[in-house]
Amino acid sequence: VQLQAYGGGLVQPGGSLRLSCAGAGLFFGSYAMGWYRQAPGNERELVASITKSGTTTYADSVKDRFTISGDNAKNAAHLQMNSLKPEDTAVYYCNTFPPTLQWGKGTQVTVSS
Repeated sequence: VQLQAYGGGLVQPGGSLRLSCAGAGLFFGSYAMGWYRQAPGNERELVASITKSGTTTYADSVKDRFTISGDNAKNAAHLQMNSLKPEDTAVYYCNTFPPTLQWGKGTQVTVSS
């Protein structure tokens, strides 16, 4: 199973994006899910996670700006990103939390004026 993230793009600082994640063969409601990102030259890092019961956690760098959510009915996960900063520029991925699946392609988020 491989999850695909989409919804990235180019946005100005202070802007917003909503990322989505979908994948056939995985029932999202059975797993804790996570959003991860990797900037050039950096290791992949956890951005946000959500447990099966809906408890969320966030990296300090995105707290109060990003919101992770799950939609079990549509078998999808989302990451709402507000007040974006240039340092949020990265390729964003979704996976289980902790990651157990093969990584998908990710979606590029570029924050630049």
